[in-house]
Amino acid sequence: MVAILSGCASKSEEIAASYVSPMQYQSYSCSQLAQENNRIASRLNQMTAAQDSRASDDAVATGVAIVLFWPAAFFIQGDDMEPEIARLKGEYEAIEQAANRQTCNNFEQRSPAAL
Repeated sequence: MVAILSGCASKSEEIAASYVSPMQYQSYSCSQLAQENNRIASRLNQMTAAQDSRASDDAVATGVAIVLFWPAAFFIQGDDMEPEIARLKGEYEAIEQAANRQTCNNFEQRSPAAL
């Protein structure tokens, strides 16, 4: 039972951001930071939607495995997207910090749904 539950995918909001140094963005202009922010937010939205779908599917498979049919446990997919989501969240935060350091007044942030 514990093995089944430990293999389930986490919801995207449960995944913590990995640390990414804002120093890697220090040479970026405000417009470059905005472009990078939009790219990361878009990718993060795609990844979190897939992760949340996987978490939902895993919850259903776990319920079926527990209640009715243990071979359904083989359909539990797990958290293989978690490291990339954590990295993207960290990059998003690093870009925000870099924009604040540069006092980008017209910095239009595109917020990902996962934050």
